[in-house]
Amino acid sequence: MTNDNFVHQRHKPPTALAQPRELILCCAPMRSNVNLSNIVRTAGCCGITRLIACGNPKIDKTIARDGADQVQIEPHRTLLPVLKELKTQGYHLVGLEQTTNSSSLHEFCFPRRTALVIGNERLGLTDEELKLVDSVVEIPVWGLPYAYNVANATAMALYEYCKQFPAG
Repeated sequence: MTNDNFVHQRHKPPTALAQPRELILCCAPMRSNVNLSNIVRTAGCCGITRLIACGNPKIDKTIARDGADQVQIEPHRTLLPVLKELKTQGYHLVGLEQTTNSSSLHEFCFPRRTALVIGNERLGLTDEELKLVDSVVEIPVWGLPYAYNVANATAMALYEYCKQFPAG
């Protein structure tokens, strides 16, 4: 017996947003351009249009795919001045990090106007960066290793934000 209710659709057109997303991704310098390229691809899928990448960002278009064209990537030397500027612009800075007193991603309510701050793969966010954020969310881990890959964790956080604001 076959089920004819499901027909594969490759490259289904994206769902239109009622309004632009008010989320900016802010990435500390990454060790791996593969991770940054995956983050760009996910940002594009989520309708995020602005990503601040610190250090010497290089995007691999074979990984980022159309995200490389959809997402405006702003290179900056360091993250700290960027966070200070976004704070003055009224963004709620949300660090994605394991810390004391961080909130579980499962229970966190994102403000619409959010800057999601992503740390380095190995070092995370610095103490100075953590002092500037308004909230910190972490993703529960039920086994080893102790944390998710930075690109996977960013994808989960972006998905949760989009779930909370499905129309933009």
